[in-house]
Amino acid sequence: MSSSSPIRRPASPHLLLRISVAVAVVTIVLKMLAWHLTGSVGLLSDAMESFVNLAAAVFALAMVAVAARPADDGHPYGHHKAEYFSSGFEGVLIIGAAGAIVWAAVLRLLDPRPLEQLGWGLALSVASSALNAALAWAMFRSARAWRSVALEADARHLMTDVWTSAGVVLGLLAVGATGWLWLDPVLAIGVGLNILREGGLLVWRAAQGLMDEALEPEVLATVEDVLRQQADGQVRFDHVVSRRAGQRRFLDLHMHLPADWPLGRADARRADVEAALVRAVPGLRLSIQMLPRGVEPVADAQAAPGAAEAEPGH
Repeated sequence: MSSSSPIRRPASPHLLLRISVAVAVVTIVLKMLAWHLTGSVGLLSDAMESFVNLAAAVFALAMVAVAARPADDGHPYGHHKAEYFSSGFEGVLIIGAAGAIVWAAVLRLLDPRPLEQLGWGLALSVASSALNAALAWAMFRSARAWRSVALEADARHLMTDVWTSAGVVLGLLAVGATGWLWLDPVLAIGVGLNILREGGLLVWRAAQGLMDEALEPEVLATVEDVLRQQADGQVRFDHVVSRRAGQRRFLDLHMHLPADWPLGRADARRADVEAALVRAVPGLRLSIQMLPRGVEPVADAQAAPGAAEAEPGH
């Protein structure tokens, strides 16, 4: 394949989130039926999380559509941060579901009840978990390719659901083998606490994204390598500042050039640097300010915290 051939990406976030909505409806039906057959509060907690999956997938689909809108006069940098609202909203829903699960489990712990038709209930739970696991795998793959925060959040939530279901199944097998009815609500409490942890992590990630996090360390390392290669005895770079917003990556930097260079030569050199950075970091949005050597803007007389500098080797 030639270097000019387009790179095939996994399925788009829009498509996978639509599938996620459909899968959430199917798993709700399967898990509610499993709870109805067995009376297990552990399976009830698993089913309640699937309702959260449905609400989260619908909201994520809406936010991905907003994030895809082009920049306008009111949002000149685009709408990409909308995906962080999806991640935060999903985290809040998870935390709410965790509280409801723990409450229901405590009530059952105080009033244990026998379980019925465990075989059918467990089979339905395993089938729904298989659907969620397959979808989560596809979502993780697509989230990496599209750098979609909303899709990654939904995938993490689905994997939490998968591990939750696995724990519930193992616990119910233990109940069937031992006859210890208290294992069912204790297991549900453990499930709720695990879900609570996952919800807190999603809220934290969303908050960090809304506060303009720097680019990923590996991407920053790539940027620094490119600038070192481009720097020489006449050109140097400093005040390298980055941020990310959803799928977009932004980079600002100062490029210092000899004061006696003609404007055309300086601009050609800037174009070379820009091309090298974009090749190394696809989709990067750049702002390169050209300055004579030894000159700094008044507003930047003091370097921003964490600003990087790339100097030629001596």
